[in-house]
Amino acid sequence: MRILVVGGGGREHALAWKLSREAEVIAAPGNPGMAEDVEVVPISPKKHLELVDLCKKREIDLVVVGPEDPLIEGLADVLRENGISVYGPGADGAGLEGSKAFSKQLMANAGVPTAKFQTFTDAKLAKEYAKARFDAGKSVAVKASGNALGKGVVVAASFEEANDAIHQMMVGKQFGIAGEKVVIEDKLEGPEFSVLTIVGDQNFVSLPIAQDHKRAYDGNKGPNTGGMGAFSPVSWVHDGLVRQVEETIIKPTLAALKDSGITYRGTLFSGIMMDEGRPHCLEFNVRMGDPETQVIVARLGNGFMNALAASANGEFIEEPEVLQNAVVSVVVASEHYPILSSKGSPITFLEYPVGVKFFHAGTTMIGDQLVTNGGRVINATAAAGTLRDARKLAYRAAAAVSFKAARFRTDIASEE
Repeated sequence: MRILVVGGGGREHALAWKLSREAEVIAAPGNPGMAEDVEVVPISPKKHLELVDLCKKREIDLVVVGPEDPLIEGLADVLRENGISVYGPGADGAGLEGSKAFSKQLMANAGVPTAKFQTFTDAKLAKEYAKARFDAGKSVAVKASGNALGKGVVVAASFEEANDAIHQMMVGKQFGIAGEKVVIEDKLEGPEFSVLTIVGDQNFVSLPIAQDHKRAYDGNKGPNTGGMGAFSPVSWVHDGLVRQVEETIIKPTLAALKDSGITYRGTLFSGIMMDEGRPHCLEFNVRMGDPETQVIVARLGNGFMNALAASANGEFIEEPEVLQNAVVSVVVASEHYPILSSKGSPITFLEYPVGVKFFHAGTTMIGDQLVTNGGRVINATAAAGTLRDARKLAYRAAAAVSFKAARFRTDIASEE
């Protein structure tokens, strides 16, 4: 089988690396790390027709779309219209991530447990609602409804913080058009985990559970990021809890999509928080998580490629093999991420342990020199027999990544 992976970040590097164990893989546009593992072609995910031409010329059997933006913009629809098999939902299904307002309303209609919320297009009304929730003894999260690359969420500890977030999103246009509409929801309290589910026409299969670390700094402090690290397995998330998520969140959501006339083929990423002992859905993503994918694919044996192909073709999905291992991935980021990114700083690798994998997230080449090209630069990833051993290896690998003002959290998977 010949597979095209669309995208050029850490998630796509992990997908290409894993799929290359079972198939011939091409990546577009890829990145320097991916180029060490698979063939890369410099075509932007925004160039839909160029990707169609590539698929036809190279006789691609399956396209796996990594990032959310191309899905929201309808890349999967264009590919399918041209007879190309693709893993990823069409633009209608991608609305689950492209519009938090749509997603939350669908959850409410389907009876999916989620936080109490309201949606606003008027900043004054949004601020009044936030004040009323704080006056009632609640805290709130302010979310840009549109796609803000995982950064458009402020969990406010005070009304002043919520008020500022609303103003920055709706008036200050911090996230552009993504913040023209905001969702304000009650803050839930409890531990979080991620359920990544491969969805097809006939059935769905959930992958091994991962937990990521969203805050920029140790101790879960600082602003939200796209993710500073992840690990799997998560000891307290037992099989019964996963089945509960599937029954109360995933099944009703898929049924609601079907009732709306939406055929969903791809990943349904459910961000879950436990509140009062019950799983609640914080949000949905329509692609695999980043950095969750980096640890999940390293826990899979055979069958991952077949599962994605079955989903794309509307066939019954067989569960891929799950290895009896543990994986930790530590994001090495630029100094001021997520506020600012780093570009052009030379990257070198010091001595690091055998068997670790560096998934490139924000890198490029200037001549023969590997340099930084983003906020999250390298995902230092390691697998071992236990989470403790995997963590040690991952941190030895992270410490070996050298560029100006490189930093990483030191507490990834420390609570396990």
